[in-house]
Amino acid sequence: MTALNKELMLLVIQYLADENLKETMHKMEQESGLFFNLKYFEEKILAGDLDEAEKYLGGFTKISENRNSMKMFFEIRKQKYFEALDRQDKGTAVDILVKDLKIFSTSNGDLYKEITHLITLNNFRENEQLSKYGDTKATRTILMTELKKLIDTNPSLKDKLMFPIVQSSRLRQLVNQGLNWQHQLCRFPSPTPEIKTLFTDHICLTPQNNETRSPTSALRPAADGPNHLSFGVAPHRLVPTAPTANSVAAWLANANPSSSSQSPAAAATSLLPGPSNAASIFNNSRTRTNLTLVDHQSKDLDPRMRLLPNNNALQAVQAAYTFTSPPIPKWFDELPRTVFCKLHQGSTVTSMEFHPSRHSILAVGSANGEISLWETKRREMMISRPFKIWKISNCSIQFQAASLKEVMISVNRVSWSPDASFIAVAFAEHLVHLYSYQVPNGLQQQLEIDAHDGAVNDIAFSYPESQLCIVTCGDDKLIKVWDLDGHKIHCFQGHVAPVCSILPRSKENIQYLFSTSADGKVRAWIYEDKSFHLEYDAPGKCSTTLIYSADGTRLFSCGTSKDGDIFLVEWNENEGSVKRKYSGLTNKAVGTVQFDAANNQFLAAGADNQIKFWDVDSSNVLMEINAEGGLPNLPRLKFNKKGNLLAVSTADGGVKILANADGFKSMRAVDAIDPKSGVNVIIARSMEINRSIETVHSLQCQIVTMPERVVPSKKAIRLLYTNDGTCLLALGSRGSKKLWKWTSDEMNPTGKATASVVPAHWTPINGIRLTDEFPNIGDTATPCLDISKNDNYAIASYGGEVALFNMVSFRVLCRFEGPPPAATFVAFNPQDNNIVAVGMENTDIHIYNVRSDELISKLKGHFKHVTGIAFSLRLSIMVSSGADAKVVSWFTGPWFKKKSVTLKRPCGGDAHLGETKVQFHIDQTKLLVCHDSLIAIYDASKMELIRSWPSQDGLSGTITSAAYNCNGQIIYATFSDGNIGIFGAENLHLRYRIDTSAYLSPPNSQNIYPIVVTAHPEKPYQFAIGLTDGYVKVIEPINSVGWMKQNVPVVRMDII
Repeated sequence: MTALNKELMLLVIQYLADENLKETMHKMEQESGLFFNLKYFEEKILAGDLDEAEKYLGGFTKISENRNSMKMFFEIRKQKYFEALDRQDKGTAVDILVKDLKIFSTSNGDLYKEITHLITLNNFRENEQLSKYGDTKATRTILMTELKKLIDTNPSLKDKLMFPIVQSSRLRQLVNQGLNWQHQLCRFPSPTPEIKTLFTDHICLTPQNNETRSPTSALRPAADGPNHLSFGVAPHRLVPTAPTANSVAAWLANANPSSSSQSPAAAATSLLPGPSNAASIFNNSRTRTNLTLVDHQSKDLDPRMRLLPNNNALQAVQAAYTFTSPPIPKWFDELPRTVFCKLHQGSTVTSMEFHPSRHSILAVGSANGEISLWETKRREMMISRPFKIWKISNCSIQFQAASLKEVMISVNRVSWSPDASFIAVAFAEHLVHLYSYQVPNGLQQQLEIDAHDGAVNDIAFSYPESQLCIVTCGDDKLIKVWDLDGHKIHCFQGHVAPVCSILPRSKENIQYLFSTSADGKVRAWIYEDKSFHLEYDAPGKCSTTLIYSADGTRLFSCGTSKDGDIFLVEWNENEGSVKRKYSGLTNKAVGTVQFDAANNQFLAAGADNQIKFWDVDSSNVLMEINAEGGLPNLPRLKFNKKGNLLAVSTADGGVKILANADGFKSMRAVDAIDPKSGVNVIIARSMEINRSIETVHSLQCQIVTMPERVVPSKKAIRLLYTNDGTCLLALGSRGSKKLWKWTSDEMNPTGKATASVVPAHWTPINGIRLTDEFPNIGDTATPCLDISKNDNYAIASYGGEVALFNMVSFRVLCRFEGPPPAATFVAFNPQDNNIVAVGMENTDIHIYNVRSDELISKLKGHFKHVTGIAFSLRLSIMVSSGADAKVVSWFTGPWFKKKSVTLKRPCGGDAHLGETKVQFHIDQTKLLVCHDSLIAIYDASKMELIRSWPSQDGLSGTITSAAYNCNGQIIYATFSDGNIGIFGAENLHLRYRIDTSAYLSPPNSQNIYPIVVTAHPEKPYQFAIGLTDGYVKVIEPINSVGWMKQNVPVVRMDII
């Protein structure tokens, strides 16, 4: 099927939706296989119409097409089978088993046998794995959640989930355009034309013939008409058959091309929104009337399809050919318009620029003077530099005096050098900073210049005399050129107002630059002469910014007048005149409108809390989006060089990254470990950066306390959510265990853990309690606990043997590794649940195969007992930590030590001995290390420190536990003084502090504090704490926006 045939079918689907022909629409979706209507599919699943859901799915993929498709069909048929068993309809169940499920027996015979065995049970929930099976409504919801995951990763479906963005009633509009075109070709055009049929082309009768021509009974081929549109010849534009010579001559004779010799100011005022050049083509002496689809004399016709009145016939014809929105360009889908992620900068973003070649790295400048480098692909702030004067003695006396006032100095502009070896920063007062950028050393201070009196408004790189230089402009009305040693080599004078922006340029081996000033003057300077050669007035005679298209052939500018009028235009560079003015920007803007160009194809500007896009060849707005909301009135924005990513600032001090399909593909790819990607930096201590810390009170969060303590008056040591987020498992002193489960109901439709519903203390149907008794050990042993990735199994120990038990039935399946020495930490290998790592009291780590009852390896690397173990599938390593304040990385196949590091205190020297815990970030590269005196982030690939946070900011207690949230953007930490800290993971800045008064009632008088924290696996703002009195509490904010005042996406990373 050709591309345009596909588009035609999609327009028909849109038409059916407009006409509310839903069943026909869904049938066409299914039969064409072009658009997978996820909403309709979900409705069928949740309503239990599983047969129809399967038929619909079959229009897009087949069982054998790929593994995801097979899994989807299996899950739907399995649900049908379970529902039949649940209503005791065993006849139907047998039919499903034989007709629908039998096909899967070839790929997994054991599973088919197990499913077959269910039919012999009175209640299929007697099966251990199905004992938690809920009611029909809940299980359909769970099924749909699983299907959505499979759809998102199914290559046959993932590109068919988004319906193309087209104008409403697009098919009707195309028909009307065709009718108007046909009417233009009429030899004797009637002033009151009527359309009674679409089965034949429209022709107005001769004046002598007053009879009404009846439609032919047979449908005539479209090619017979004068307006044959060939879908095979021109795949991206309409090609009408050439009109008669007389009509062509009339168009040309009456064409009125605009003059190209206007001044910029005159052109700006003349190029108002209105008919384009196409309209002037039809401005001929023959009056023509606009046509619509139907005969206006018919009483039962669609009122939306009436003929225009006969008056103002010429204007009507022009309007027919000058549409408010242009035809959708072929590259429309290349617009990066879908939010990929949100980054929290922490201060108002003032400038952004993507790396010239590593297209996902973004440099950001902020209102607080901080600059940051973000790896947007991993949502990670790699580097952060707060504003600081490097050497005050090199600054002017005026600036030294001003700096004593401690006024926050904003970043006005950040700019990469063409080869990305430098980043230049222009500040709102006097200064320019130049950093060298090298991997893996990060940003290094290179040069500080007191460049201008007042603000430095813009900064750029240029190559005068074949050497890389920095060009700056400022409020002092000067433009200066500096070499990389800080020597001034040029100074351009002549502007009579502050210089707002600069644009270096090279053409035919001549180096020159454009500059714009606050009084609306645009000047061109040549380095050799040090004087301006050209001067123009910018449209509106206002402060203006200039940019070139990617290929350097087209020049654009955008300016905002003092009255708030916005002028976005394209220039005729050779004549210094305005070539095109773009419409759609609301007047009366307060501030400067930011804009950018990409791929020689489109422009984007931020205005009216939106992002507006234009085709560079059309003056009308192509599209407006709000990027899911949260944008300021005039958002700042920047494309990357490929044009597949767009960064836009948010009102709450963040950045949203928007992507097109190509951008999503590149951003979601799991990079191989690149030695160039690591950046070593220790973020400044938060007391050195002026940031506010907000205290959370009880009214700001909702808290639920588990109905039973682990063991009265004993400590809850280990606490874990199940991986599906529906249960919470705690292990306390004497090996006591508790499992709490949330169920699906009207109060909690998802069945996930929530602080708004009290869960039940859960026990299986067989009544076995999850408990081990160790009467002779007391409180001296270390509880150990972990849950397998599929939530079916858990391992636990408390001073005795390690027990593997079934999470459904609570039955102990086996015991191993009996003392001495006793186990002090246990962890499943996430790649293979049969492999268990056991940290021992004697400092060893045993790698044990549960299935074969075999000790695989015995590892030695600590000199105190092991207190933490974590696995990274991406790096193929295991990391362990111990009470010796050491962290050791191990290769996992074969098993041997890779590297060992000792924790360092921020003030110097080794950290004191004490329990150390470890956890991997979702990117499987960064490692969170928690010691009682500090929290640290390491690059686990090299075991190098990235940043650390010593106990400070009013949190005087020792750190008892810390954990990443599910998307890796927040770290929760608990303290022995009862406080809970909520940190930004990218920079370890403390954002919130939860006092004991928020979660303890009455106020703390017995030295009760949290000793462990764990984060929900799917909800980024929910966490649970285990207290020293044995109680467990779940905490989450009342406001759905979350702790960080932003909607942070839940991110899943699949490690292959």
